[in-house]
This record gives sequence, structure tokens and C-alpha cells, in this order.
Amino acid sequence: MRRVRAEALTGWRLSLAADLLRSTEYTVDTIARKVGHANTFALSVAFKRRRGIRPSEHRAAGQRTAIAAS
Repeated sequence: MRRVRAEALTGWRLSLAADLLRSTEYTVDTIARKVGHANTFALSVAFKRRRGIRPSEHRAAGQRTAIAAS
């Protein structure tokens, strides 16, 4: 049961981080701390493991999409 809760919490944190990466100018370190990770490295490892890309790549993809939509 604890594992399920931990996985759900991790998923929620990464979703929140993904939203913040695309919608704010916060640094990855600031976002990591806001969503409950100890530092940039911890967020980056979790993000890459779950989503297959680094947080910076996710942000860049969002910026390219926004520019293309303009």
C-alpha cells in the first residue's frame, strides 16, 4: 500500500513540475523544491525515469510548441 501511495505522490509531483516548467520562468531547482524534491538532481532523475526526457527538454518542447502556435 505504501508503494502505491509513493508512486501516486511521485506522479503528482512530476505532473506539477511539468506544468510549472511550461508555464513559468522558474529555474528547475526552484521547481524541484516547490514540488517536494530535495534538489535539481532528484527531480531530473525522477522526471527522466518516468517521462523519458529531462526537465529542460520538456520546457524546450513547450516553448517550441508555443512559438509554432503563434
